[in-house]
Amino acid sequence: METALHVSRRKFLGGVGIGAAAGVAVPWAVPALALGKQGRPPASQRVVVGMIGMGRQAYLVNLKRQFLQMPDVQIAAVCDVDAWRREEGRKAVEETYAQQRPSGQYQGCAVYKLYQDLLARQDIDAVMVSTADHWHAKIAIDAAAAGKHVSLEKPITRTVAEGQAIIQAMRKHGRVFRMDSEMRSQERFLRMAELVRNGYLGEVKVVRVGVPAADNVDCPPTSPMPVPEDLDYELWQGPATRAPYTLERVHPPRQFGRPGWMRVLDYCDGMVTNWGTHFVDIALWSIDMEKTGPVEIEGRGVWPPGGQLWNVLKTFELTYRMPNGAVFYYENTRNPAISGVMSPCSAYVKIEGSKGWIYAGFGTKETNQLRAEPASLLTVQPKPGELRFPLKTDKQDFIDAVKTGGRTLENEEVAHRVTSLCQLGHIALHCKQKLRWNPQQERFLDNDAANRYLDRPITNLPEA
Repeated sequence: METALHVSRRKFLGGVGIGAAAGVAVPWAVPALALGKQGRPPASQRVVVGMIGMGRQAYLVNLKRQFLQMPDVQIAAVCDVDAWRREEGRKAVEETYAQQRPSGQYQGCAVYKLYQDLLARQDIDAVMVSTADHWHAKIAIDAAAAGKHVSLEKPITRTVAEGQAIIQAMRKHGRVFRMDSEMRSQERFLRMAELVRNGYLGEVKVVRVGVPAADNVDCPPTSPMPVPEDLDYELWQGPATRAPYTLERVHPPRQFGRPGWMRVLDYCDGMVTNWGTHFVDIALWSIDMEKTGPVEIEGRGVWPPGGQLWNVLKTFELTYRMPNGAVFYYENTRNPAISGVMSPCSAYVKIEGSKGWIYAGFGTKETNQLRAEPASLLTVQPKPGELRFPLKTDKQDFIDAVKTGGRTLENEEVAHRVTSLCQLGHIALHCKQKLRWNPQQERFLDNDAANRYLDRPITNLPEA
């Protein structure tokens, strides 16, 4: 019998159309908001944003470093199930705006524990969703239904079906969507995409993507602990399976340290989708396959020993075959046979074509560089009529699309395809077999066991 503490994820997400076919065509027109020519525009010309989730990334990066510095944005509310975090968010908003106002005074940032209360506000145009991964799809779909434009932290979903449902919701309600990844705002990755898309590498033969092995850490089971007074743990768990509270399962109380949930399969798929959605995105963007998927997937992975609390993949090496025949390698081991490069940086993308190769690294000032063979590729100047991409921050890309009714660089379809490529690799590793995939139907061919994971997250270790 299903109890209140063991509500299934499928039932919790019921009514949002998970698994329904995407592709409802609707106009993308929304009211345009004019930006003032100088200084901070009047309130009537700003995009009003609500923040849902006020953890490390949301507070330190999305809020303080980005949205609060944008003159055409007004943060009106913050929401979190942790009282300390939502109060820290409120203080950051009000203190920053007080500094920006001639009077030096500002009080006007609302706080909410329930995201539904924030969505009910008619004055909020858009939301930034930065919760734990297991909440992403539910909140994004509810936000679209409430008439809000959505910027959603990556990875946007835990299943392929959730991604399809997000596409359907955004198009049904005519909302602007942006996957929250800043990598397309890095000049070297933008330059890589332009060079490859404009044909300077010739026919693309091989794609290589590497991310860190930061989840290669063991954490044995810990005894249940008292829930911190700031945290509504029942709400935090939401659609996930119920489990006793431990600090390592959620996030550090009253600080913005790295949360434990990022290593627990109940809430997250680990590094394979976490950093993967940053750099797989750059690779698919560069080879013009950001709206399709692979046709074959295989690989090998290493998981922690059974019984560990932190149970996401430790290491993985994946090989995809793309519809055009190109081979796409994705790894976090730095195995030279897979990576094709001895890279000291945190992450990289390398694309090899019939006329040469291009490599972009990410990590430190020394490794954040673009390399190519022939080196002359780095001095190529864009020609009239060639494809060009705008260089702007991810948040400005989102806000500009809200104001104009346009499309973001990482809209809901792109975000779904990027995230799902990572998820398909995770499924192949979990099933321990080569899988064939139909990117049009988004189904595995002749494999019911693999297809079961299209609408349910992987929450356990594979069978031995």
